Parts: sequence; C-alpha cells; structure tokens
Amino acid sequence: MFRRTLIGLLATTALTATLVTGTAATAAPQAKADVGVLAVTITYSDARAGAYKDAVAQGVAIWNANVTNVHIQKAASGQRADVQVIADPGWPRSTLGPVRPGGSGTVWFGQEAVDEGYSVVRIAAHEFGHILGLPDNKPGPCSSLMSGSTGGVSCTNATPNAAERSRVQSLYAGSSTPMTTAVVVG
Repeated sequence: MFRRTLIGLLATTALTATLVTGTAATAAPQAKADVGVLAVTITYSDARAGAYKDAVAQGVAIWNANVTNVHIQKAASGQRADVQVIADPGWPRSTLGPVRPGGSGTVWFGQEAVDEGYSVVRIAAHEFGHILGLPDNKPGPCSSLMSGSTGGVSCTNATPNAAERSRVQSLYAGSSTPMTTAVVVG
C-alpha cells in the first residue's frame, strides 16, 4: 500500500513538473488520469407527466447522449425540480431556456400532437430542446429536431442535429466546473 501511494505521489509530482516546466519528468512511471468537465445538472419532475413518463425519459436520454456540458436527470422524490413536465390536452409547448440549476421551466406535453400521430419521443426531445435554450426552427426538415411539427407526422427523428447540439454546448459552456478524476497507478 505504501509503495503504491509513493508511486502515485511520484507520478503526480512528475505530472506537476511537466506542467510547470513544460518538459517530461522521467523518474516516475506515467500515470493515467481522466481529465473531464463536470456538466451542469438540471433536474425534472415527471410526477404530472401521466402516460408520457417513458417518452420523457427517452427524450432526456437522447439529450444526455448528445451533449456533455449539461446533464438532465430526474429529481429524487421530495427534491425541488428545475423543470416540471405536465400532461396537457393542448398542443405541446415549453419554457424557452436555457434553464439553469435552481431555475424554473415547464414542459406541457400536449395530447393534441399525440392524437394527430406525432412521435411522443420526438415531442419530448423537442420540448427539452426548448428547455435547453433552442427556439423552433420552422419550417424545417425532419433532420432538424427543432423543426417540430413541420418535420411531418411521419418524422420520428428525436436526435438533435450537429448545429442543435453545438448550440446547447455553447449555451452551457461557461457554466461547467472543471474536475480531475483520481490518478491510479496500477
């Protein structure tokens, strides 16, 4: 245990020497370290989402798989949520963000669009796009998530395109906190 700690300390010292002097230290073995960015986390409540809970979870998962500067997660029971998802008889709509932690946003998951045959997962991902700060892009092709209903009833694309992903990354870029994971020598 002492040897492993000492090697870890030497590897950290070597990394520090490299950063300070700009040259590689050769006395210690190279350690692998993951350096990343801690994403902004916003929470949502689906307590009033009715039959759309699964679609909402799928729409959120799509955003989480496509952007790294913001992470959306379901609020724990009793926890205040930044976004409320509400089943609604009207047309889908939502607050235009970007919603930040401690903020307030609402997604009204409208039954009208579902009754007309629009994809429930596309609706969920589209409305969360608004929560993340994206306006409608109408008229637009099916390949644009934010084209919404102009993509047509047959459009089931629920994945943001490159421009949409880039815009969300940009909107949340200044809000992240740098972090470094543990150095492990093994």
